[in-house]
Amino acid sequence: MLSATDLFETANPHAPLAEQMRPRALDEVIGQRHLLGEGKPLRLAFSSGTPHSMILWGPPGVGKTTLARLMADSFDAEFVALSAVFSGVKDIREAMQQAEVMAQQGRRTILFVDEVHRFNKAQQDAFLPYVEKGTVTFIGATTENPSFEVNSALLSRASVYVLKSLDEAELGELFDRAQSQALTDLEFDPEARDRLIGYADGDARRLLNVLEQLRTATATAGHRVVSADFLEQTLAADLRRFDKGGDAFYDQISALHKSVRGSDPDAALYWLVRMLDGGADPLYMGRRIVRMAIEDVGLADPRAWEIALNACATYERLGSPEGELALANAVLYMAVAPKSNAAYVAYNAARAFVAKDKSRGVPEHLRNAPTKLMKELGYGADYRYAHDEAEGYAAGETYLPEGMPKVHWYQPVARGLEQKIAEKLAHLRELDAKAAKTR
Repeated sequence: MLSATDLFETANPHAPLAEQMRPRALDEVIGQRHLLGEGKPLRLAFSSGTPHSMILWGPPGVGKTTLARLMADSFDAEFVALSAVFSGVKDIREAMQQAEVMAQQGRRTILFVDEVHRFNKAQQDAFLPYVEKGTVTFIGATTENPSFEVNSALLSRASVYVLKSLDEAELGELFDRAQSQALTDLEFDPEARDRLIGYADGDARRLLNVLEQLRTATATAGHRVVSADFLEQTLAADLRRFDKGGDAFYDQISALHKSVRGSDPDAALYWLVRMLDGGADPLYMGRRIVRMAIEDVGLADPRAWEIALNACATYERLGSPEGELALANAVLYMAVAPKSNAAYVAYNAARAFVAKDKSRGVPEHLRNAPTKLMKELGYGADYRYAHDEAEGYAAGETYLPEGMPKVHWYQPVARGLEQKIAEKLAHLRELDAKAAKTR
């Protein structure tokens, strides 16, 4: 195991650029002002004199490992690092034994567990006794929502700090620092600098890694100035950070759905393209667009369903890029279509009622009577065939089970086709009321 001092030995010029640029003091950390500014939670934690267990939750490349190392350095504690990807039970046991030895010598241990969400429940539970005894101060790092991925027992013993992606200004500060300290032999034109900051997508490590890649590429090509054209030739496809199974995925799908619901076609198109650019499955996107047509457009414009389904079929037949354009057409249509969730609300209300209600029989006049016996039992008797009635409507007829309270789950909105539906339903209820008076 390495101590905090060993981990901060980055004077080696052959170390990766990301390691060379790792902050060695809290004031060198770029970003996370909401946690590290004066009077903010993590700043207070560093100055408290006593470390406490915590979960650092945030996207890649925002400083989770750096903060854990700085915490160990600040409290002169032994730094023990485990990765849930590479560590097993044997590694956990050895780490705990080392921590107990340090405790006997009067020295604290900061146990840093990277990607803690990848440990199973039993592995996470293994840390609990040592956290409770104070043998280790536990710091877990995760890109996933700890509410879902970290055991409640462990979560209850740790403070959760939410780290944010670095904004463009913060990435610009990191870029300038790296150029002045480690890339002094390179120049970047303004467009190239902007492109690189956009490419990093809030991830400091990603920015430093691509700068290192460029350092090698320029040396090979004999270039000193990095231009936008050189970037095009050097960098691989510019994929945004996108975790297909994590919070980023669900956050972006939520943003797309809410943009459609809010009738903002430009925002809806942005989130669709952003997700496709990040590697989202286009057919999954198509299924979500169908869901939007059903849930948020509904009967206000039934054509929306057909357009959404046709977009999926188009993608299946044509693939990319023509199929993606069909999805874009569908998203734009959903965004500008009249909105109604009346059917969605009605369906959920009916489901909730049936789930709690008793099993009610079908009224005799609605039952099928294919045999003589069934007819003799009264099945189908007095049933009124609506097509034979005035306006094609059997005014005053009932179709719910006997004794069931009258319900009006479906309440059409005054938008799109549902405005006409509402007018028709109001007229039919007037006919029901007139029929009731004549009885």
